[in-house]
Amino acid sequence: MKLKTILMGTIVLTLSACASTSDQQDVVENKPAAPIVQPAPVPQAPPEYVAPIYQGPQPGTVDHFKYVSGDDRVYFDYNEYTLTPQTRAVLNNQAFWLHQYSNAIVVIGGNADERGTREYNLALGARRADAVKAFFVSQGISPGRITTVSYGKERPIDGRSNEEAWTLNRNAHSAVLVGGNS
Repeated sequence: MKLKTILMGTIVLTLSACASTSDQQDVVENKPAAPIVQPAPVPQAPPEYVAPIYQGPQPGTVDHFKYVSGDDRVYFDYNEYTLTPQTRAVLNNQAFWLHQYSNAIVVIGGNADERGTREYNLALGARRADAVKAFFVSQGISPGRITTVSYGKERPIDGRSNEEAWTLNRNAHSAVLVGGNS
């Protein structure tokens, strides 16, 4: 009985070793194996143009005004109210923004350094604010959208008493008011 079991096991192993799959039969019969069919790739739509993401302040806001203009202040030389080329460059950017946002109004505050009398500096601050207003009007901004005020030496942005502070305090500040965003 043992011999019969061993003989049967050997036969089964021999037959199973001789068995072949259909791919092996194709090779044995010299037929090429059937190609493996892979699904065709799904065609992708060409990428559409995506505008770059704007990362600045919300357009039309006070922060956007300062961002576009480069500054919301222009600076003056000692005892002067004439516009320098640098001042004009900043004011050109401010005027450009004001053209884009015609609902905005601007309050121009003229400032002076601490030297001189209160009355003199109030008058100088008024001339500085008026010079900026005249520039805006020359650029096509309606004078009805522009208000001027002089603070003289009453609102320094740098409270020190030295040339560096005085240079900063001789300015005209454009405060933009935009529908509650100011």
